[in-house]
Amino acid sequence: MSVPSNSDVDLWKAVREDDEWAFAALFNRYWSKLYNASYKYLKDRELSEEIVHDVFLNIWDRRKKLEIISFQNFLLQAVRYQIYNRMRAAKPSVIFTGDNSYEDYAWETNKGLNKIKEEEFEQEIDGYLHQLPMRCQEIFKMSRMYNLSNQEIATQLGISKRSVENQIALSIKHLRVCLKHIATTIILLLLLR
Repeated sequence: MSVPSNSDVDLWKAVREDDEWAFAALFNRYWSKLYNASYKYLKDRELSEEIVHDVFLNIWDRRKKLEIISFQNFLLQAVRYQIYNRMRAAKPSVIFTGDNSYEDYAWETNKGLNKIKEEEFEQEIDGYLHQLPMRCQEIFKMSRMYNLSNQEIATQLGISKRSVENQIALSIKHLRVCLKHIATTIILLLLLR
């Protein structure tokens, strides 16, 4: 089959009509990006390759049923889903010895999943913080991310301690409104960090 252009949309249409060349073009276009995304979280070459190949194999098998609007977004979501499922399925098989080794091991096996969730949460927070004035963002980050005291921030910025407190209170209020879908305990943990 002849494909008029190399856009993802045209290639996907061709794939849905069983065009293996178009599928190979999409595979070659996105394989390394998906592999890198998977490897970033898993730090395992073979598992990352396996995940990417499974995603593409699944797409080929379901090509007649899938409705894909943004091929790149679909692929990235599929890889994240595969990573999450693999991590969730990797349950520790440890014999209880009477000490804390099981808890330590269980924590270690979930490190990758925890890292993914933490990075996504931090990106969400950054997005909400960017809605605030620049000075407010700066003060919040100095306080919560760099652990500076209100007095240290006031001294560095040449403003009053009360102004710093007001800006932090404004930031926290804004984040509470934006993050109302997340449990209050998570917000408290972030703020006490």
